[in-house]
Amino acid sequence: MTRANRPRYAARLNAFKQLSPASDVQDWIAAAGQVGGLGAADLNFPDHFAKHDATQMAIFLGDAELALNGVAMRYYTDPGFKLGAFTHPDPSVRKAALDITKQGIDVCAAMGGKTVTLWMGQDGFDYAFQMDYAAAWDRTIDTISEVCVHNPDINIAIEYKPNEPRAYSLMPNIGTTLLACKEVSAPNLGVTLDFAHVLYADEMPAHSAALIGRHSRMIGLHLNDGYGKRDDGLMVGSVHAIQTVELLVAMLRMNQTDVIYFDTFPDMGGLNPIEEARTNVALTDRLMDVAEGLADDAKLADAIDKQDAAQSYRIVAKALYGS
Repeated sequence: MTRANRPRYAARLNAFKQLSPASDVQDWIAAAGQVGGLGAADLNFPDHFAKHDATQMAIFLGDAELALNGVAMRYYTDPGFKLGAFTHPDPSVRKAALDITKQGIDVCAAMGGKTVTLWMGQDGFDYAFQMDYAAAWDRTIDTISEVCVHNPDINIAIEYKPNEPRAYSLMPNIGTTLLACKEVSAPNLGVTLDFAHVLYADEMPAHSAALIGRHSRMIGLHLNDGYGKRDDGLMVGSVHAIQTVELLVAMLRMNQTDVIYFDTFPDMGGLNPIEEARTNVALTDRLMDVAEGLADDAKLADAIDKQDAAQSYRIVAKALYGS
């Protein structure tokens, strides 16, 4: 059956850059508004606010009939953070990163958003004997703690990724991310799970979601796909349809279905971003239909309880592809 808690969908705004070389974020928001089925957007801070303030951005979203889901912090675009933001060896640079993050939280709150996402790709290392790992970890935990207390009404979500731009991320996987959540121990801290990042980390998405549900809380869900070698950002379900359905079943059972963000890269392959986003909506709608039918399937639950993969795959295949 179709459940009342169907998620809203949001798309990656930077994907719409290619529509016009002279366009800016106002145009990208307007383009996203042309995609039927999208109801929310995430804004990058400070990048998307280079020319427009929070009041103007709120108007652009309203004109496109999109709600603000949250703000994603972007440190890597600033060359001053090449050696790290929260882990930079210079205390003044670390303070600058903290101050920018607090500004992002304030903007998010002022615009009625509820989530600030931390993707700390620049906080890592490239060589042996380059980083004091314990000191870097302590600095990161201390900074995230300060971020969380700045506004307890705003959720702070860690989005982990194995590497890029640094060769090794300080928090590359679900284990280190949950350890950080435990050490910070803030009620407004949790995890954003990115499907392609999870594959890249050699994890099973539904398994990672289950661990988040057990040890922290799921704040954000980024759907996309890939081949597990890098952050491909392919369309939802295009490679791992069954694993995507399993994740959606897990999310339904956890009642974590507020917003699904399509973190996909049509610009990398020259796809029309509006049509690509429409395809993500259509595919996710279909996979959600399948997941809703499987979430309460007693025969599937029995097969899983027995670890009978042959039986469970027949049930899932029938739901996906028909008899």
